[in-house]
Amino acid sequence: MALKEYKTGQAFPGVIGRTFDVSEPAWPAPLRAKQGAPNVLFIVLDDTGYGQLGCYGSPINTPHIDALAAEGLKFSNMHTTALCSPTRSSLITGRNHHSNGMACITEGSMGYPGSNGAIPFENGFLSEILQQRGYNTYAIGKWHLTPAEQTSAAGPYDRWPLGRGFERYYGFLGGDTHQYYPELVSDNHQVEPETTPEQGYHLTPDLIARAKAMIADSKQVAPDKPFFMYLALGTAHAPHHVPREWADKYKGKFDAGWDAYRQQVFEKQKALGLLPENAVLSRHDPDVQDWDSLGADERRLYARMMEVFAGFLEHADHHIGDLMAFLKELGEYDNTLVMLISDNGASAEGGPTGSVNEGKFFNNVPDNLEQNLAAIDDIGGPKYFNHYPWGWTHAGNTPFRRWKRETYRGGVSDPFIVSWPKGIKARGELRRQYCHAIDLVPTVLDALDIEAPERIRGVTQSPIEGFSLKGCFDDAEARSLHVTQYFEMFGHRSLYHDGWRAVCPWPGTSLIESGRQFGDPIDYDTLIQLDAHGWELYNIDEDFCETHDLAEQERDRLIAMIGMWYVEAGKYNVLPIDSRGTARFGEERPQISVDRKKYVYYPGTQMVPGNAAPRVINVAHSISVHAVVPESGAEGVLLSMGGNDGGFSFYVQDGKLTYGYNYVADQRFKVQSESPVPSGEHIFSFEFTPTGKADIAKGKGVPANIKLFVDGERVGNGDLPVTIPLQLGLAAGVAVGADTGAPVMLDYPSPFAFTGKVKKALIDISGDAVEDQEAKMRMYLARQ
Repeated sequence: MALKEYKTGQAFPGVIGRTFDVSEPAWPAPLRAKQGAPNVLFIVLDDTGYGQLGCYGSPINTPHIDALAAEGLKFSNMHTTALCSPTRSSLITGRNHHSNGMACITEGSMGYPGSNGAIPFENGFLSEILQQRGYNTYAIGKWHLTPAEQTSAAGPYDRWPLGRGFERYYGFLGGDTHQYYPELVSDNHQVEPETTPEQGYHLTPDLIARAKAMIADSKQVAPDKPFFMYLALGTAHAPHHVPREWADKYKGKFDAGWDAYRQQVFEKQKALGLLPENAVLSRHDPDVQDWDSLGADERRLYARMMEVFAGFLEHADHHIGDLMAFLKELGEYDNTLVMLISDNGASAEGGPTGSVNEGKFFNNVPDNLEQNLAAIDDIGGPKYFNHYPWGWTHAGNTPFRRWKRETYRGGVSDPFIVSWPKGIKARGELRRQYCHAIDLVPTVLDALDIEAPERIRGVTQSPIEGFSLKGCFDDAEARSLHVTQYFEMFGHRSLYHDGWRAVCPWPGTSLIESGRQFGDPIDYDTLIQLDAHGWELYNIDEDFCETHDLAEQERDRLIAMIGMWYVEAGKYNVLPIDSRGTARFGEERPQISVDRKKYVYYPGTQMVPGNAAPRVINVAHSISVHAVVPESGAEGVLLSMGGNDGGFSFYVQDGKLTYGYNYVADQRFKVQSESPVPSGEHIFSFEFTPTGKADIAKGKGVPANIKLFVDGERVGNGDLPVTIPLQLGLAAGVAVGADTGAPVMLDYPSPFAFTGKVKKALIDISGDAVEDQEAKMRMYLARQ
């Protein structure tokens, strides 16, 4: 007899007698997807510009991504928000980034409905929808969708991947990570890589291996159960990390420079049909150096930085190909709806000269050509947190002007590929329909014949704000449903409407022309002036690359579009406009626990991420570690914060108590004890005392004096001429008893775990002096 099943909410259809032999069972029906429902795979690249994939005209080899385009559709008119978290929130919810509270990355949230960093539960994720429809749901790689203050082990976990409809997760919660020493999370807990860089570890193949394993785990048990996978690689965000052999494949390929690259790619894009025949390449950007005016050493360095980037991107393509091959081996490829997209245009965070430490950008620290040249042979390896110069950024966004963080097309126009052999008849065709990141969710729902739910877990859902692209899958001439779209990022505003774009650039058309810098504030009076005189107007149907400003000739149209921008801003919670850049990262935000002056931490626990850790920048503080040193002596890290891109470490080396400070990998300082560390149980402390003022605009935190103590007795003293002004290394977590990840200092290997026993550690930001307080400290630590 066939099993009898019934759905939730239905009456029990079996028979219940007094004994089993006169009864008939019936079972709650398992949640099953529709027969033949396709798998759905989102592949999200990071900081990859319109002109950086092979199938979009680039000389960078991306054969596996190109194959997806050849087997499906390539879109020439896709748009994003100009920044990562905002775009990712749109990709996964179908709502605009301000509707999601994601005006900026979560670290730049500002406490307004459109900018609080907390995606509302009424804006359901695609994972939450498909999980309710019988799908397995997996997230792999970069997340960056949880308020930064909520990524510690204290949670809450409701905005982590498993709280938003994903059944499994493996990746990193922040905006970027070291590709050799990543800060990894598996489901809801931190983990360490299973191998080391010396053993060949790199994050990309690790992520792909985990993706394959998750798919196989389910398919070997339930072959007909579809999956939704959100695969977000770290590529091609800084740090540009790749094994040397991949970068060396491009030796000499970029020696002609970024302007030659732009011309080559522009011509190829026209040949591929991506651009209209009348398209004009945007100008050489005034902020970008003229390649021919550079010295030989600069050209050599910048060419190598681009070789590393190209190798990084091809390396990722190779492993994407590995995943596609696995789907084919399983027989799942033809019925997998693949959508590949980048989250914004190429990134200019490397500045005009590139950088061996992206952390300098976030701390307003200028780069040093001599230091970068000295690092040339190690760029791409684990030693540096490197990023190319913005000449390559501009080239990577060919044919458009400008870049990430700005809403000219260079910041918001991105590659977008859709492949679904079983569901799309067209092969290798181009689609020109206007589309935006918010269109992916409604397209998937339309393709799967699923209506957006009215409620998810009891929460009434807001309307989806995007438009389905399914109509153009097999009809190249289908009408574009997406007629109007606003943009705003750090005060840089624009509006698309029916073939036209109005743009109000901030800080200006370029830094040189405006005389302003990224992060300069827009006050109310400035906004009035910008609305009166700061807008440009482009007919995108006739001027694809925004090269001919029609603001004067089409004044009435421009005024109408400015008004339309404000209508959209009101509709989607865009206001207030806040153009401040890195200064936003230092704003105070709600913490899970009440503010306090003393923090106790324990070994063997998860690292406390920087946004949930004590703020020790530019303030007096002390750290005390209660530890036991065996008779034979000990070495290793007692407590660390940060990584090889910046931070500090408190450790024992060569028998000496040591304080090491890494100033954005630009300079490193050490203060050591005058005498060896004694054996036995002791409290080891250091005291950080500011000796001057910070100059944050110039990338300088407070100078400071460092005193070292053993049981309250001073054993060492030294000075730091400069410290980090805004943000320690991008990981910057508190680690007790080891320096996990990329090590803060160069004189020890990771994790340099303490070989004695660490009992606990106290971070004190009250400003109280350590000297002569040993008994008080011991009592405080004992109470915890």
